[in-house]
Amino acid sequence: MLNRMTFIAAALVMGFTLLVAVIAVHMKNGGYTHAALQQSRRTITAAHAEGTIYDRNFVPLVNTETAHYAVVLPSPEAVAELLPHMASASDLIAGLQSDQPFVCRVNTNEFQSPDITVVDAPLRRTHSQLAQHVIGYTLEGEGVTGLEADYDSILREAEDHAEVTFAVDALGEVLYGIPPEVRPIGNLNGNVVTTLDARIQRICEEAGKEIQKGAILVMDVRTGDILAMASFPSYSPDRLAAAIGDENSPLINRCLYSYSVGSIFKLVTAAATYTQGLTRYAEECTGKTEISGQLFRCHDWRGHGMVDMRQAMIYSCNTYFVQLSQYLRSDILRITAQNLGFGTQIPLTSSMVAAGGNLPTEQELELPAEKANFCFGQGLLTASPLQICQMTCGIANDGEMPVARLIAGYSLDGKTLENEKPPIYAKALPRNTAYYLQGLMISAVNENEESNAVPNQVFAAAKTSTAQTGRYDEDGVEYCHAWITGYFPIESPQYAVTVLVEDGGFGNDAAAPVFRKIADRITAECSP
Repeated sequence: MLNRMTFIAAALVMGFTLLVAVIAVHMKNGGYTHAALQQSRRTITAAHAEGTIYDRNFVPLVNTETAHYAVVLPSPEAVAELLPHMASASDLIAGLQSDQPFVCRVNTNEFQSPDITVVDAPLRRTHSQLAQHVIGYTLEGEGVTGLEADYDSILREAEDHAEVTFAVDALGEVLYGIPPEVRPIGNLNGNVVTTLDARIQRICEEAGKEIQKGAILVMDVRTGDILAMASFPSYSPDRLAAAIGDENSPLINRCLYSYSVGSIFKLVTAAATYTQGLTRYAEECTGKTEISGQLFRCHDWRGHGMVDMRQAMIYSCNTYFVQLSQYLRSDILRITAQNLGFGTQIPLTSSMVAAGGNLPTEQELELPAEKANFCFGQGLLTASPLQICQMTCGIANDGEMPVARLIAGYSLDGKTLENEKPPIYAKALPRNTAYYLQGLMISAVNENEESNAVPNQVFAAAKTSTAQTGRYDEDGVEYCHAWITGYFPIESPQYAVTVLVEDGGFGNDAAAPVFRKIADRITAECSP
């Protein structure tokens, strides 16, 4: 019996010794040590940041400002110092009720209390957000519109957090007097790089601030890169309810919507005229003319007298182009328009696609009156501001029309561009035809004594439009869209600019001055 008890005791001693040895090994390997440390620490997530959307020069278009977040141990001294600098008192009330460390937004990062730890994080958006319609907005951590939605997975996968870790006792209570560990937000590696130029975007938004409804586009003539895309009115994601109820529909991107085009389309008619060898055609404008029983009036009821193509473009004489339509082939007219992008959608991202507008069929153009309307940009024809700006690039680039592009690529470090694609070109016009149109655009601005589009800092070429809509106000006055499209400098075209003022009236009155401002400011502020 004694031997049996001795054996059992020895076995228990050996088991206990083995258990101690196992624990020692685990502690030596860090297992229990790690667990113990985890139980003696408490980590608070103070702020977070998501991937950045950049302009072409790696200027951030979001995350542009820094916000301060305080992680607070609720001591009387900390609360007293904190109060004047808090963005929201509700954060303080909630934190005091929990009697635990809490986070709140503050307007400074300088505090004396050791119970306040401040971390910085980029502010995702501001009230002065550039290119709001392009950037879009997020809601509850997800992209809803614009690039925020189209590149949601890339931007959100790059998310990083700022953390503050406190030492705690065995009951999980924070140990006062021990400085916390701070882990700041690191480098974000999920960044989208656009073709926009923040300087030019700002110029356009400021130049168009008086536009009630409309659009401004600036493109690089040589590459098709969209340097600025501004839609008016803009909106704030913080006031979405007001934007939804606004009769001017600020949420839509008017750069991508289709509108009646008007006299800008006379450039297409001129290209078809060149193709058919009718450039010497001249016509007497009496202020009105008739085609197949339909009366067409010129904008100047007094008429322009005998005019040729150049003079008709300078005066924007409608009756000249109406009469010219009788000698132009419908198939050549339509193919010329098609080659210049009319009737074709322009995809920029998965959600941002410029409408193709409406290009009349060849059968519709066989109707003399419809073809007459078509030749000065009226009737069934519609197009988007982006289509018009892309066409202007094709004319200025000697007939090689670059396809519009908004996304340049990606960046892992915010400094280097990855996955950049080369420009894509369409052969829109023969070189000599493009030269011919360039000459007409130069004349339309610089030989028109009444033009409001002539810049002071640079020589430019352009064409205006006053596009009829078929809608009338209560006084019976027809609403007209004011347009201008052009490029500069003449000697080495670099920028194409298109301005639309929806229901704005005459192109020379409403759109041309905006074009002039943009050309002057880009030349003065953005030239190499």
